Amino acid sequence: MTAIDVRLPTLLADTDAPPTTVIRPEGRSDFLLVCDHASRQIPPSLNELGLTEVEQRSHIAWDIGAGAVVRQLADRLDATAVTQNYSRLVIDCNRPLDAPDSIRTRSERGPIAANTGLNQQEREARQREIFLPYHEAIRSILDERAQAGRTMQLVAIHSFTPVMDRVARPWHVGLMARHHTALAETFARLLRRDRRLHVGMNEPYAIDDDMDYTLPIHGEQRGIAHVGIEIRQDLIGDADGQATWAGRLANLFGHALNAAEHR
Repeated sequence: MTAIDVRLPTLLADTDAPPTTVIRPEGRSDFLLVCDHASRQIPPSLNELGLTEVEQRSHIAWDIGAGAVVRQLADRLDATAVTQNYSRLVIDCNRPLDAPDSIRTRSERGPIAANTGLNQQEREARQREIFLPYHEAIRSILDERAQAGRTMQLVAIHSFTPVMDRVARPWHVGLMARHHTALAETFARLLRRDRRLHVGMNEPYAIDDDMDYTLPIHGEQRGIAHVGIEIRQDLIGDADGQATWAGRLANLFGHALNAAEHR
């Protein structure tokens, strides 16, 4: 009887970027930084999803500036960071796999034709090769720290567009937390010392089981300190802004740790 070679669809070639990068794996900081939407990169096998260069550079494809802030912040804090290396339009790593927009067929700019009509194997290839390795990297680091008895504080960094559906968003930064709010409240209090900053608590986004995956799974389910930080994209769209916010957050994290140690 002749053997049948049944091969699963492959999304990433050996020469493509890995799905995730772990920065400073031996970092000494208690903070673990994660960035779900750090990159706008699209695997060559997907032919740019049929998007124009303008669309690929826009906020629909990634969280502009967030990855750069995370990388600089990891260096400043000696913190481990995990970044996801492909566009959220390939698969959104901050959505449950059964969410309708896990693989988006539309954005605010119009349809994403290359994501329409995917069969189950094509969807599973994106899950298997991009989504699962990213979350396994986060899970593995947290497991190792738990086994070592290390204090763990999970920080997910995002960025948001200054205008959505023609409505301006006034916040410079927003903090997200739901059941475990101590870290977010500490950050909010420290940020508000700078009276120039408009700080939102669960604004412009709040954690939602249908819309979020990273913090509910890795933060809430573990019961560890965690917070989501959303920075407005026009503030971190260039190198100067990214450096400014990396420095601001590095100081913030240091003050937060001091406050926790003296409680």
